[in-house]
Parts: sequence; C-alpha cells; structure tokens
Amino acid sequence: MMKAVIFDFDGTLADSGECGLLATQKAFEECNLPIPSKEMIDYYMGIPIEKSFHEMTNHILDDTQFTELLSCFRQAYKRYEEKTITSFPHISEVLKTFQLQGILLFVLSSKKTDVLYRNLQKLQLDHYLTDWIGSDQVAHYKPHPDGIYKIIERYSLNVSECTMIGDAIFDIQMGKAAGCRTVAVNWGSHTKEQLLKEEPNFFAHEVSDLYHLTNSSNSGW
Repeated sequence: MMKAVIFDFDGTLADSGECGLLATQKAFEECNLPIPSKEMIDYYMGIPIEKSFHEMTNHILDDTQFTELLSCFRQAYKRYEEKTITSFPHISEVLKTFQLQGILLFVLSSKKTDVLYRNLQKLQLDHYLTDWIGSDQVAHYKPHPDGIYKIIERYSLNVSECTMIGDAIFDIQMGKAAGCRTVAVNWGSHTKEQLLKEEPNFFAHEVSDLYHLTNSSNSGW
C-alpha cells in the first residue's frame, strides 16, 4: 500500500528548465566563465548547483570565484523565475487526488528550502503538501538517499510504503538506494532512454499516468 509520495520539483512538478538555463548561463557570463551548453545544464538539472557547477567548470574555481558564481546564479534565478516557472498541466489535479486519498505528499528538491517554498507558493501547490525538503536540510545531495531517510524518520514512515517520483536519473537512483518504489516521468530533463536504464518501477509518459499509481490492479506496479 502506498502511504507517501515524494516528488522531485524541477522537471517533475514544475517546468523550470528555461529559468535554470537562463540563470545558469547568465551567471557564467557575468563571472567570465565558459558558458555551459543547454545539454550540459539539462543533464545536471537534478542535483544542487553546489555540486553541478563544479562539474560544469571542471573544478577549476577557487572558493571566492565559486561563491561569486553561486551568488550571480541566485540573483539571476530570482529575476527570471516569476515569468518562466509554471507547473506542468494537470499536476495540481494529481496532487489533489492523492491528497483526497489520504496519501502524504512531499517534495524533495535540490533547491534551497526557502527558494523551493517560494516557488511552491507561487504555483499554489504548497497546500497539497505535508512537507518540503531542500538541499540545505540534507548532509548528502542526490543521488544519496539522505533526503528520503529524513522524511521517513521525521514522519515515522515505512520505506516500502513510499514512492519517489522524478524526471532525472538521480531521483531514480536515490529512490532505489533508499528502498522506495520509483517512478520516472517523461516530461523533464532526462530522456526516456536514460531513465529506463535505471529500471524504475513505473514509467509515466504523461501526467495523467500518475493516476494509475493508486490503482492496485495496475500491472507492473
């Protein structure tokens, strides 16, 4: 029986790819660094910038440069987010359905918690959720399962009754490492081929497929 669903945010609940792309490229430009490609930014979208930016710069930055890069990104992201971040169609209806069935809903994101909450409020999704966990609340970033463990401990859940839903391979890797059921979605940053290699328990081609998760007769689930 599924008692809790843990969602990724970017690329799963929210279409924030344009915002992340614009803010990242603007930050690298302002810091006089080689601007990463859209493909590279998309690939690393699922992990915190504290980790992904090192990958995008080949670990060449000292602490002062890296702090400046993070600051530039956060300023740019805040400028772009209001006009570019939207929830995916029908996501709110899915959350409402889960909530009405008594399923606890969480968001586990690579964003800082305050930014995550600001985005959830803007999209009017926060009232469906039991809790939201940002990267500043975990000791180890995705794909480490620390964030899932924190939710399980905080709410006295059984990991076998939890489902992790995400658009990136890091989400599926995290869920599997924790012992959760995993759902990969087809509308985010990573391709179907990349996601299926991680062998999720269920693959959602479109948002409406998520309704099947509460149907016990659903084959393969």
